[in-house]
Amino acid sequence: MTTTLKKPQRSARKPKGDGHLRRGEILQAAERIFLAEGYQGATIRKIADEVGVSSTALYMHFRDKDEILLEICDRAIELLLKQNSEIAARPIDAVARVRLMLDAYMTFALENPNAYQLVFCGHSGIVSEDKQAATEALGDRCYAVWVGTVREIAAIGRLRTGTADSAAQSMWAACHGLVALLLTKPTFHWAPTAELRVVMLDGLLYGLVTD
Repeated sequence: MTTTLKKPQRSARKPKGDGHLRRGEILQAAERIFLAEGYQGATIRKIADEVGVSSTALYMHFRDKDEILLEICDRAIELLLKQNSEIAARPIDAVARVRLMLDAYMTFALENPNAYQLVFCGHSGIVSEDKQAATEALGDRCYAVWVGTVREIAAIGRLRTGTADSAAQSMWAACHGLVALLLTKPTFHWAPTAELRVVMLDGLLYGLVTD
């Protein structure tokens, strides 16, 4: 599988007393290394070298790799939750809100390819269940906002088939499949991305929702 990583120039070693290292810089380096090396192959030393600090300095911000990965996941899901909540609160038709949520989801994936692949394309079970409980709860909140909007459509009898849950999950899975393929198969002769997104959303909503 071919994976395209956004990788800026490697940071030079930061001098002693350089000041406070931004956690975001560590997280971005970790995203790249987790994808390139695999979670098991990544080390704190490799992440620290990528950022340009010592391992000791990195440990001042994160206890271990698990904490880094979970913060990457939390940041991604929190952004999606914020987007979904804002769209869900708009005083417009539920179908229009569903379309906006799906489009925002694909935008997030394409603008944050490393984080997206770690959160939504990685293997489960890497981090112990007790450590990831809070992250899973955050994901549940994000999904609840999404499926709640689809339930509004179902409640007025506009779903052609399935239940609110099966329709919501099918639409999510379809959009995930599109962006995952765009990210991991960049050499394929894809149609323009904007066109693919419109066709995907039109196909899903015209197929599942009645006028």
